[in-house]
Amino acid sequence: ILVKEFHTKAYAARKKISIQEAARELRYSWFNEIVTKRNSKPTANRQLPTASWIVTAHHADDNIETMLMNFFRGTGIQGLRGILPKHGKLVRPLLPFRKTELIQFAMDHDLGWVEDSSNQSDKYSRNYLRKNIIPLVKNIYPEAEQNLLNNLQRFNDIQLLYQQSIDRHLQKLLEPRGNEIHIPVLKLKKTEPVVTIIYEIIKQYQFTSGQVPEVARLLESDTGKYIQSPTHRIIKNRNWLIISPNATEEAANILVEESDSSITFALGELQLKKYVAQVRNDLPSTNDITHLNAAEIAFPLLLRKWKAGDYFYPLGMKKKKKLARFFIDQKLSKADKENVWVIEMNKKIIWVVGMRVDDRFKTTDSTTETLVITLKGNRLGTR
Repeated sequence: ILVKEFHTKAYAARKKISIQEAARELRYSWFNEIVTKRNSKPTANRQLPTASWIVTAHHADDNIETMLMNFFRGTGIQGLRGILPKHGKLVRPLLPFRKTELIQFAMDHDLGWVEDSSNQSDKYSRNYLRKNIIPLVKNIYPEAEQNLLNNLQRFNDIQLLYQQSIDRHLQKLLEPRGNEIHIPVLKLKKTEPVVTIIYEIIKQYQFTSGQVPEVARLLESDTGKYIQSPTHRIIKNRNWLIISPNATEEAANILVEESDSSITFALGELQLKKYVAQVRNDLPSTNDITHLNAAEIAFPLLLRKWKAGDYFYPLGMKKKKKLARFFIDQKLSKADKENVWVIEMNKKIIWVVGMRVDDRFKTTDSTTETLVITLKGNRLGTR
């Protein structure tokens, strides 16, 4: 027998969840740890047998209660399916049977029945439903529990059809690009029901259902607007929504805020600093250091990889030039071109990072404040 004690109250307080939910997370985390350790490479003194499954004693009554709890606190079709008979390494072989059936089976075969003492307390929501709400409902609908079990099967079937439809929509909408997901705004706006589709897109990136209206507003917002989850950002960039990791080293589209002093990305590190007046005589100006007229700069900026069709006005020129043509003039190799990044503001490229500033944003004798951006650790090849 394996036994482990947890500081459940402290864990619940730290995670801001209920005691029941905390106990469940800790319990299943430990179960998975046991399976992983027992299936790891054997050692000379290891005597533990391997473990392939985590088996729990959940029964049909537990499933009824779970479905009702999910329904009352708000859930999608997935929550109304209740407890699944199999999920990964977790299996629940007793799920088809009512509690009364299992007790009778134990009595018929002289098996001991163990009841958790916490099941007698009304302070837990599951117990309150079991001891108070369900009996009241049965006074009006005697077959309520059996009807709910029948509904569980229907909801499972509905979830299957729902997921098939969602998968078709997502296949049409989501365009994976490296570590990012790009979503065409116009196509998303025409997809119905758009609110449900948005939720299904964002939930896997730790966005909550409460953030769905914010994403919907992004569809009509200006370039550069974004919302954030613990792991990702959704950025509006022209006619696209971009789901990008918060870890900038992994992202291909990175927002630069006015408060940022440094940004780490694939090419190295960008350092940003403002100076009073123009500083061309005080600081060196090289390919890796650009001086911008701060009065012309509106944050947030977008740091991204260049793409076909991009153009800018190279320093000293009054005519625009496509980046593809500019790279030919600079004799960039194919590998170098794949690693070029730009900084964009309001759909205008202000700097081809590590190469050339846009003439429209250069400092002049009348500049009163300069934004200096320095590229450290430039990983772009010979230009």
